[in-house]
Amino acid sequence: MNRTRIIFFAIVGLAILIVAGGLVWSQLANRPEPIVPKASGQVLEVTLATALPVTDWVQEAAHQFNAETHTLEGQPIHVSIIPMDGLTAKGRYERDEMDPLPTAWIPDSRYLVELVNAAYKERLGRDVFLTDGEYRARPLAISLLAWGIYESRAAVLERRFGKISWHTIHDAAMAPTGWAELGGQPEWGYFKLAISNPRKNVSGLQAMVAAAGEYFGKTSLSVEDVTDPDFQRWLAEIMSSMSDLSGGTYTVDDLALFGYTTGDAGQLLESDLLVNMQGIQSRWADPLRIVYPEYVTWFDFPFTVWMGPETTAAEKNAALEFEKYLLSREVQEKALAYGLRPANPNVSVSGEGSLFDQWASQGVLSVIPRTTAMRFPDRDVLQALLRWFDLNVAGR
Repeated sequence: MNRTRIIFFAIVGLAILIVAGGLVWSQLANRPEPIVPKASGQVLEVTLATALPVTDWVQEAAHQFNAETHTLEGQPIHVSIIPMDGLTAKGRYERDEMDPLPTAWIPDSRYLVELVNAAYKERLGRDVFLTDGEYRARPLAISLLAWGIYESRAAVLERRFGKISWHTIHDAAMAPTGWAELGGQPEWGYFKLAISNPRKNVSGLQAMVAAAGEYFGKTSLSVEDVTDPDFQRWLAEIMSSMSDLSGGTYTVDDLALFGYTTGDAGQLLESDLLVNMQGIQSRWADPLRIVYPEYVTWFDFPFTVWMGPETTAAEKNAALEFEKYLLSREVQEKALAYGLRPANPNVSVSGEGSLFDQWASQGVLSVIPRTTAMRFPDRDVLQALLRWFDLNVAGR
């Protein structure tokens, strides 16, 4: 190939490169810039009325969530927690006393959600909490009522009656000379029952429901059941052994702090028992044992978004972002350190920091055997039980 031909092809190649480069530049110059959502600076505030047994866990998650600066469509999300017992929240919702109105509610059980929703639907003709769809109530963690009983007392009752049950507790409470008659030490005095105040704590109310379930041998109660004179007499005899009802919400805390003066045994929330096991072990020579009843009451702590016009669509969706965060593997694993059973099926009850593993030697079970699950009472049964309590127990 001669020199003239080489120069010719070089010129043609350069021309092609220039044309191609021009076309590329033209495309890039005319290409619209990508749309990047800009933060408006307005914070999406999410407030959560949260049941006391899960408050510490949810509060820890909220601090971490806020520190990670989560956003929704460019707007930062900030989560605030309002600790509130489920019965207290139920009353405030029904009396329109929730001010300001929380974006979402994490009660002890979906049963409370259903009661509040029914009350609003009767008044407004619409649901304020949903049972299906994206905004439906979703369980975050699980716990149940279990017997917490000091080892020395459990050994005596099991020798005398065979197993720990409400019937056992009744017979122990009715022993005329107390523990001496049952085979225990005379200095123990009379048997003392520890349950939370039913007017101040859902677990205390549900302990009475569980007692009724065992008495009648069924999971669903009627008004006729709880107003039965024989049942009321039997329940009154049990409740007469309670050491103190003037206290607040957390009987398990008192059990850890004051030992036998609070009670010898009680049916209390498993998560509360687990959180206080170390304190009881440290303060008292007699360890606490956990026994699971035949008639079990479950608590599922559902995340429930308020669907009224008082909160915006953006605030509702921001609440869902935090709900997803609470159900994530990392946050669910942290629930184990609070004695809570994860709702995420991919997270095991066993693992690092699990109180279920730590206290297995004291009767704690990672997997609960098949039991009889109590149904939560309807509004009429609930009111009948609380009315009986007010008239026969609270005022004594």
